[in-house]
Amino acid sequence: MVLATGCFAGYIPFAPGTFGSIVGLPFCFLLSKTKLSVAILFILIFIFFAIWISNMAEKILKQNDPGCIVIDEIAGIMVTFLSLPFNTITVIAGFLIFRFFDILKPFPIRPIERKLAGGTGIVMDDLLAGVYSNIALRLLVITTGTN
Repeated sequence: MVLATGCFAGYIPFAPGTFGSIVGLPFCFLLSKTKLSVAILFILIFIFFAIWISNMAEKILKQNDPGCIVIDEIAGIMVTFLSLPFNTITVIAGFLIFRFFDILKPFPIRPIERKLAGGTGIVMDDLLAGVYSNIALRLLVITTGTN
């Protein structure tokens, strides 16, 4: 449960997903210092690991997609910052953009989340929110020249 809850950040009684996303930021920083191929490989391995851990945690807790599981937010925030500059402006903007998409769940995120069961469903919506956030943050970086 330590891994599934982001070192127990998921047990914070308010906004556990937000705190789970914060737990993911050090990973994002470290990945920003590696080659793109290494970052992609790490994230892919982490995604499969997150699905497996989420599936196990869901069974232990005997609940579908419990809010205390935040390893999915960690995976999603890593996708958000993939191959983008990691500085104060992009971190704040990317974090807010990711939380926006993760909470709002625009099409097709919500239908996909509902169709997929277990750990795959738990993680996939955050990955898609991460993809949307990466695109939005990328556009922001390009248009503002933030490096």
